[in-house]
Amino acid sequence: MSPMDCLIVDDEPIARDIILKYCSHLPYLRVTGSCGSALEAKAVLMQQKADIVFLDINMPVIDGISFLNTLKSPPQVIFTTAYKEYAVDAFDLAACDYLLKPFSLERFMVAVDKAMEKIQPANYPEVESGNLKEDDFLFLKADGKIYKIMHDDLLYAEANGNYTKVKTSQHTLLPAMTFSGFEELVPKSKFLRIHRSFIINKSRIDHIEGNRVFIQNTEIPIGSNYREQFLKQIGLSS
Repeated sequence: MSPMDCLIVDDEPIARDIILKYCSHLPYLRVTGSCGSALEAKAVLMQQKADIVFLDINMPVIDGISFLNTLKSPPQVIFTTAYKEYAVDAFDLAACDYLLKPFSLERFMVAVDKAMEKIQPANYPEVESGNLKEDDFLFLKADGKIYKIMHDDLLYAEANGNYTKVKTSQHTLLPAMTFSGFEELVPKSKFLRIHRSFIINKSRIDHIEGNRVFIQNTEIPIGSNYREQFLKQIGLSS
């Protein structure tokens, strides 16, 4: 898979550095430019293509929204801003996603995935599209580290306030992300929501007994609202 060319546009050097750092964690992103203004970005885009643009909204001279309006064939745009009130304008312009500063690596990855899903049908043949979407791992930030976790090693996840407790065959991690944010990161073909507070790895189920799933001696409840769908997903009818 060819890397995606990314352009960072933000008048704050610290904000540009954060996005650059996040991009460096993802081998399929290649930063080809980092600009401090929309005018500078316009000049760059006249010289080279960009697949994804990380675009700050609140910038001097020309703001991000006005800048996007000037582009005839815009790339996938992920808006970044500290101001919630810009969200409606951002989505009126069919922006791919909208990141409210400060944003986490996990939330950044969700936005990038959305952009790549939009790019992929046009740019990649069917054979490669499987490789693009079906990475067999994910990255989670916990305890000041970023863990690469293979899908097969991930046993289950449990909602835990503002955190999500993630149990793998080697670790118990508490990344500072919401349960729904975690759900967006994992492929639905492998990971099933069986309770409002639990997502499990289908391939790591040991057995099912009554309204409980057992994974490595851990009992996980099946919520009554999820039971019928869960049984269908594992090929059993209720």
